[in-house]
Amino acid sequence: MRWLGVILILAGSWFAAPAPVMAQDDARALGKAPFLLSADKMIYENQLGQVTAIGNVEISSGGRVLLADSVNYNQRDGVVTASGNLTMMEPGGEVIFAEHLELSDDLTSGFIESIRILLTDKSRFAANSAQRHNTNRLEMRKAVYSPCELCKENPDRAPLWQLKAVRVIHDRREHDIEYHHAVLEIYGVPIAYTPYFRHADPLTPRKSGFLAPSFGSSSELGSTIKLPYFWAISRERDLTFAPIFTSEGETVLTGEYRALTALGSYEGEASLTYTDKRNDNNDRLDDKEIRGHIDARGRFDIDQTWNWGFALARSTDDTYLSRYDFSGDDTLTSSLFTEGLRGRHYMSASAYTFQGLDVDDDPGATPIVAPLLDYEISLRPGRLPGRLDFDASAVSLYRSDGFDSRRLSADGRWQIPYAAPAGDIYSLTAGLGLDLYHLNDFVEGGQAVNGANNNGFEARFRPTLALDWRFPFIRREGTVRQVIEPVVQMILTPYGGNPKEIPNEDSRSLEFDDTNLFSLNRFPGHDRVESGPRANLGLKAAAYGASGGYTALTVGQVFRVKDDDTFAQQTGLEDHRSDYVMALTVSPSPFFDLTNRLRLDRNTFSLRRNEIYFSIGPADLRFNTSYVSLERAQTVDELGAREELYNFLRWKIDERWIATAESRRDLSGGGSQIRSAASIQYLDECIGFGLTIERNFTRDRDVEPSTSLNFRFLLQNLG
Repeated sequence: MRWLGVILILAGSWFAAPAPVMAQDDARALGKAPFLLSADKMIYENQLGQVTAIGNVEISSGGRVLLADSVNYNQRDGVVTASGNLTMMEPGGEVIFAEHLELSDDLTSGFIESIRILLTDKSRFAANSAQRHNTNRLEMRKAVYSPCELCKENPDRAPLWQLKAVRVIHDRREHDIEYHHAVLEIYGVPIAYTPYFRHADPLTPRKSGFLAPSFGSSSELGSTIKLPYFWAISRERDLTFAPIFTSEGETVLTGEYRALTALGSYEGEASLTYTDKRNDNNDRLDDKEIRGHIDARGRFDIDQTWNWGFALARSTDDTYLSRYDFSGDDTLTSSLFTEGLRGRHYMSASAYTFQGLDVDDDPGATPIVAPLLDYEISLRPGRLPGRLDFDASAVSLYRSDGFDSRRLSADGRWQIPYAAPAGDIYSLTAGLGLDLYHLNDFVEGGQAVNGANNNGFEARFRPTLALDWRFPFIRREGTVRQVIEPVVQMILTPYGGNPKEIPNEDSRSLEFDDTNLFSLNRFPGHDRVESGPRANLGLKAAAYGASGGYTALTVGQVFRVKDDDTFAQQTGLEDHRSDYVMALTVSPSPFFDLTNRLRLDRNTFSLRRNEIYFSIGPADLRFNTSYVSLERAQTVDELGAREELYNFLRWKIDERWIATAESRRDLSGGGSQIRSAASIQYLDECIGFGLTIERNFTRDRDVEPSTSLNFRFLLQNLG
């Protein structure tokens, strides 16, 4: 019969055993032991002060549980001796196996023979013996460590890699594992020796130390190696320093800093190098120069309503980021902002600076935006039907070489919805807007003439009256729900809403498609508005399945009483009758998704713009492609035609292998490749590596077409 409830505990515990074995005074004395004990059979020797437990012994102390075949507890010495199928479970989740041990009565210090340890991440230690000094420090002799799983068919076979050492010290308080006279073995074959080695405890998420290096080869930089070092400054801050060394003699210092504060967080990356100057043909010059960049951002709470933040992005020159493969951006934006949201009120104040990275960018003509103020409110007045919306904004733009402008805008809208008995839906919108400009040195085209100081104020009123009509027809057929909805918008605004005395700062790019077919004003900013009476006509149709699949179609056109020369040529909106726009989405299941956006010539129905986004396959094998074709870019600069195809394939071969491939190709003219890349990654509990090959076919001054090969390899838990 198994004795249950046989308890040794610090405060007022009693030893439960057969009555003739011991007296009540002896039980009180034994009750001072700091653990709970149960077993099939127990023997107490009063004169020696020893308790012997035999059969399914279980001891619990301070969150630790020891299982054994037999245990001897010496009450006088406070020593627990155990043997036979020993298993000790630690509070942190680790499991210790051993043949024999002698520990203190709180199981925190002592000697262990033939120890094996299974950590919570499934990595393992094994040693001939171990000395446990306290709960945080364990010293092992002739020890082996490996995170690799053993071969199921041949468990006696050596793991893929393991570390053997004469002496290993595991310091849980410092989150360190130290190896003295360590040998790295691959499948049991020694390949490297070091008299001392240290790495972070795999149980801790943050610890200073070297991370896995990455290796590469580039036709521009030669062979490269990146050696990152992670510095855990505190629980809230860390720094990763990762210098890049190249066989061309260039060294690039890079770093990333991250920090959490009581009110928010901030982070940033930066790099710096001192290298040879190069001309636009990528020829080395005799002089040296410093090149680098910074990219930082942060956001912080002020109170429950307000927060503030910043973004800082700068580079020493136009091609630095591309040459060292930090970024492919063509514009760097820096900002400082604060914003608040309370109920239906939204307020923000911000400032922006820009750095253009194209060869034709003129820093003197690039504006500094300071400040940009916005305010929005949406009200539902109790005595009036519908909703009242009010927006106000102010912006000031400065240039070192060009004109300056300041704008103050206010917009109010009253929208009244109505559902008719027949099921058709009406929405009446009445709005009034005011724009006030103050300009310096501005003439049509944005250039001052002979240094003339053309200062002045310009004002513009923008009344709007619009009626929106929709009549949705819904039908169910089996598990499919069908919806057909004709839409008509009638909009009245006066002509002459865009005088030439007002510059166009924020509405220079416009794309006419299904997303803005039913917009009251298709320009993205404030400086340009649609004017004159017009009608937006369209049809929406969709079918929805019970399983979540759907198909949706939108088609429409814009009609005007007169042509509007505000729109640039080839935008599809410059005539009294616009081009046709259409969007079709087919997504019958999570494994298939197709979206096609078209713009067809109003007269010939020829393609003016064609966008196709397509993806197919399950999450483990997904292919994505996008195709864009436009007759002319939709900007006032009237750039050339564009036709481009992008393909991307991601194949999760199994739980450990992932392969990707991508391609970007320019199909206009004779057609040429822009970029190609392929990669393969492997990651398991033991090792990880990644291989990427990339070819860039474009040239930008000192950045020539290049091929790069990058390789990264790591031994799990060693960095």
